Amino acid sequence: MREANMITETRNESEDYKLTVEVPETAHAVSTDSWLQAGFVLTTGVNSVFVLGYSGTIMVPLGWIGGIVGLMLATVLSLNANMLVAKLHEHGGKRHIRYRDLAAQIYGRKAYTITWAMQYVNLFMINIGFLILGGSALKACFAVFNYEHTMKLPYCIAITGFACALFAISTPHLSALRVWLGCSTVLGLIYIIVACVLAAKDGINAPPRDYGIHGKSSSRIFTTIGACANLVFAFNTGMLPEIQATVREPAVKNMLKALYFQFTVGVVPMLAITFIGYWAYGAETPTYLLNSVSGPLWIKASANISAFLQSIICLHIFASPTYEYLDTKFGIRGSALKLNNLSFRIAARGGYLVISTLVSALLPFLGDFESLTGALSTFPLTFILANHMYIVAKQNKLSLLQKLWHWFNVVIFTIMSVAATIAALRLIVLDSKQYHVFADL
Repeated sequence: MREANMITETRNESEDYKLTVEVPETAHAVSTDSWLQAGFVLTTGVNSVFVLGYSGTIMVPLGWIGGIVGLMLATVLSLNANMLVAKLHEHGGKRHIRYRDLAAQIYGRKAYTITWAMQYVNLFMINIGFLILGGSALKACFAVFNYEHTMKLPYCIAITGFACALFAISTPHLSALRVWLGCSTVLGLIYIIVACVLAAKDGINAPPRDYGIHGKSSSRIFTTIGACANLVFAFNTGMLPEIQATVREPAVKNMLKALYFQFTVGVVPMLAITFIGYWAYGAETPTYLLNSVSGPLWIKASANISAFLQSIICLHIFASPTYEYLDTKFGIRGSALKLNNLSFRIAARGGYLVISTLVSALLPFLGDFESLTGALSTFPLTFILANHMYIVAKQNKLSLLQKLWHWFNVVIFTIMSVAATIAALRLIVLDSKQYHVFADL
């Protein structure tokens, strides 16, 4: 009888806990998707069109040893940091569907504003990267068929921005992607497989490559620091709570499954194209791998078109927290086809993408923006904040060794964030002197 009462009390406590887990108000869908769909969202981010640049922006500055060790470490540390954030999703008996809401629950109102600013800077710069890459893919596609009159990069970026606006207007929220995630996976496999096969063919037929790390000692220090920022940028979204918000209950358990999927199956294509690209071209590897590969025109064109289309889908994923904020603030609910809702999305999302496109075309320095994004936002959001929030939230349940480990992460990544910010700003200044605005890179 006593055991039965204990079981009943435990069950009641469990049910009471579930009742106290509140979901904050939002205009977008919450708690509807499977862990596998969330896993594909995360994997789409990892294998986005950015992977076409990692051979040049990570491996070239770090070399074989630094690049391989760095990528392995970044994989393990990123998984650990993201798991910490995922486990805090229902802290305090409430689902925190936005990163800033979680920070406010743990630290207070001031942290809400700081986290909001860091996250939206992070997402804005990631979106700039997608626009630059989408424009680069479109330009490369034109170049395949017309060498003499290739469309300039700023015009290609403008076309990409217009296509992104059309997609944003027609896709109301993150959960509505569904079939588009399948399309994104297919498109990603196309350009990754094409790039790997053509690069491998070039590498087999090419003379011995130079894998040395070039440049003066002072400049190599800065490029190495910048490459470390690119390492963490490659694996992290900076919007994990927003993705976890779409996952059905139990949200923590299902999100951990999605993370395991991302950091096992999901990272294989990214690592393959990064290593094969560097092996094939060495120190001459460009920041957009498809610019170097040789092969049949229609195959290269299909890869570039796939990269262009996939950048549109990926940009929508990383812009969705901004869209959710605007829709919730202005009460945009109900059918996506209602005239009021449709006109609002045209104005709000169109305006956001016009600004993003203008900045992308003005300063199209992809590697520099990757470094700055990693330094300013990815380091603080994914590593510094995640570890410190976990210390504050779980301090009574952590051993001394666990606390020391998390504090070690906070200190190390704070130092790296400051150093990477200085290095990234230096690169942008140097490139701005070398190239004019609206440069055709």
